[in-house]
Amino acid sequence: MPWLMLVVLLLVLVLVGAGFLVKILWALAAVLLVLWLLGFVARGTGPSGGRGRWYRW
Repeated sequence: MPWLMLVVLLLVLVLVGAGFLVKILWALAAVLLVLWLLGFVARGTGPSGGRGRWYRW
């Protein structure tokens, strides 16, 4: 039965690590969302005075 305890412990460690990784990815997604929204606000004006597209594709 000691192998069962090791398997359970390993599973717990993997799930805790995955949960920590998901939190980091959510924080990164929130930062990228804020930067993306700032791109709409901080874009400059074009030669005709209007606001053009902020992307190049």
